[in-house]
Amino acid sequence: MSLVLNDLYDYNLKIYQDASKFKFSLDSLLLSEFVEINKKSKTLLDLCTGNAPLPLIIASKSKLQITGIEIQPEIYNLALKSIAYNNLTKKINILNINAIDTPNYFPGNNFDIITCNPPFFKYQPNSLINENKEKAIARHEITITLKSIIEVTSKLLKDKGEFYLVHRPERLEEMLILTHKHNLIVKKIEFIYTNTKKNAIMVLLKFVKNGKLGTKIYSTYISNDIKTYQNIFKKEEQNETNRRIRKS
Repeated sequence: MSLVLNDLYDYNLKIYQDASKFKFSLDSLLLSEFVEINKKSKTLLDLCTGNAPLPLIIASKSKLQITGIEIQPEIYNLALKSIAYNNLTKKINILNINAIDTPNYFPGNNFDIITCNPPFFKYQPNSLINENKEKAIARHEITITLKSIIEVTSKLLKDKGEFYLVHRPERLEEMLILTHKHNLIVKKIEFIYTNTKKNAIMVLLKFVKNGKLGTKIYSTYISNDIKTYQNIFKKEEQNETNRRIRKS
């Protein structure tokens, strides 16, 4: 293992990583910013937590009690080291289990918020996957599938609880079919672009368990020279508020 201690972008946090095998991605930063935290929320479950970038970011700016789930022992240990380094052990707990088994550790209807940055790609015996085991499991549905993640979320999320998911746009229809089947109603969709002339590279979704129908759709462009991801989605909320004021 090539252990390094990096800045967690500009969040005034440090994160341990394996320079040769596994590092956190932009997906995790954007998902962290996409999560909406209200005063009533007390618990958050992060499935497929990796080396815990989302728990670290959310814990640093909220009072939530956070549980992360990570199946790979090496990455789980990186998460533990980062949590201890940032003095967040009282707010974050990490379990080294398969996310599929999470319902065996918690009662149903238990969490206010569930987040997930899952493996994006389906896995078949003939699939071309990375030779590095850690990267292969993080990127391909080798140990868990999108269907399983949604089933687990539906069991563990409280009624009217919120589920935040980041994934690839090409699997959007599949996500919407599966979540609706499990009473997770999509409330917000955010497409992420790096170029105005190209297709979206990422999609962020907010669901509410047993929520009312009605979806808001946004788009955000990420440029190479961006200085910070903090509050990147807050501008949309402000713009929407301004539009309402002008109409009234």
